[in-house]
Amino acid sequence: MSRTTAPRRQHGRGRARSSGPAPARLVSGLVALTAAGLAGRALGTGRDGTPRAGTVATRARTAGTLALLTAALPADLAVIGVAALAGLFRRRERARPDRARPDRALTVLLSGGKMTKALELARAFHRAGHRVVLVEQARYRFTGHRFSRAVDAFHVVPAPDAPGYALALAEIARREGADVYVPVCSPVASWYDADAKRLLEPFCAVLHPDADVVAMLDDKHRFTATAAGFGLPVPAARRITDPAQVVVHDFAATPGSTWILKSLRYDPVRRRDLTRLPRPTRAETAAFVATLPISPDNPWILQEFVEGTEYCTHATVRDGEVRLYCCCPSSGFLLNYDHVDHPAIEDWVRQFCGELGVTGQLSFDFIEAPDGRVLAIECNPRTHSAITLFHDRPGVAEAYLDAGDRTLLPAPGTRPTYWLHHELGRLLGDPGSWRERLRIVVRGREALLDVHDPLPFLLVPHLQIASLLLDNLLRGRPWVTIDVNIGKLVEPAGD
Repeated sequence: MSRTTAPRRQHGRGRARSSGPAPARLVSGLVALTAAGLAGRALGTGRDGTPRAGTVATRARTAGTLALLTAALPADLAVIGVAALAGLFRRRERARPDRARPDRALTVLLSGGKMTKALELARAFHRAGHRVVLVEQARYRFTGHRFSRAVDAFHVVPAPDAPGYALALAEIARREGADVYVPVCSPVASWYDADAKRLLEPFCAVLHPDADVVAMLDDKHRFTATAAGFGLPVPAARRITDPAQVVVHDFAATPGSTWILKSLRYDPVRRRDLTRLPRPTRAETAAFVATLPISPDNPWILQEFVEGTEYCTHATVRDGEVRLYCCCPSSGFLLNYDHVDHPAIEDWVRQFCGELGVTGQLSFDFIEAPDGRVLAIECNPRTHSAITLFHDRPGVAEAYLDAGDRTLLPAPGTRPTYWLHHELGRLLGDPGSWRERLRIVVRGREALLDVHDPLPFLLVPHLQIASLLLDNLLRGRPWVTIDVNIGKLVEPAGD
């Protein structure tokens, strides 16, 4: 149901003797550690594969990544210098809003300040003549997006699951005179933003589903049942609260089918595990599920795996009407987005949103089976990073703020989006992929870089990510990979 990933290369256990000067060996080793980290391969791991805190490999990898970022600083300074000059020559374009100025400029409160999708929405609201207030929790207070030209004010709030989060949002909304709150949620924040509506709505409108709807959408099993109740196709699924349920599951009842396990609670590391079930023997199946933290308090879903092509979508919805929509083929790490027209998927999304009558931002994942069937895998009640495809599309603010029945799609011929530092990390991890990396860069558009707003491109890697790496280095805290799009280090049990 999720994308198929390439098998990892197997490395021998034998220790090869090094040759050459010691400094050269040290540098090459440091680069190898860093490249593995940027490519998403965890080092300094325990026997269960979980990265361990305080190991020499973990610290060396973090230090090596900081060193590489520092080495890239002159080139990144040159990039934003050229971008700033280009922006000066295009000042007329910058001064022109994406549509006529509204009768009254609104104040839009945006959360998720560390994420590119929040920056994209801030730029869209700013172009339309609105005022943007950005918020983020303290750990990400050095987000490069706070220095964007599109952001008029920035505030630090408690973590979404911390006491006082909703009160802090309400106080900021009151103090800043917010007219609308548009949550740009992390997986953890979706429900808490919905719960905060009761305190926010006396001050501003909230573009987010109610808490009970968010809870249903975030629960992959309940979402599947709801969609099936609307007559929409979804894979077979079963709620799992005990590993023994998987062991005794009647896999033979669906000959030729395989199944995968997914945590209903967001798991930043295990979410990419696509181990097919059943394993060759019952004992192997039991051994695999025994490694997973399945319990009544942490339920999982056993879902039929459907071979096919995966797609991801974003829909901004008001009262069941889809106001903004895009659909992209899914990529291995979801950091390359290119809009495609797929009527069957769009019809599925429209029917589900219409039946639910929901208001908010919904992101769906789909599989198109070889026989042409389109099945929804899951729904995440939050903004999708594919919103970056609307960077050159007038009308985004109107689609979010105004009622209507017209749907805004990415502009015809819009260039796919990518993140340059992510592509460079992939190149370090696999130098042989340089042709693919070059193809992506030449035909696409860098998601952070805007000639009228160049600072985020520089400050996300060299302030935001660098500060997180430095903190992890000092604490000896492990991390799995860098997500420059979300603006964080992916960590075991992270956000």
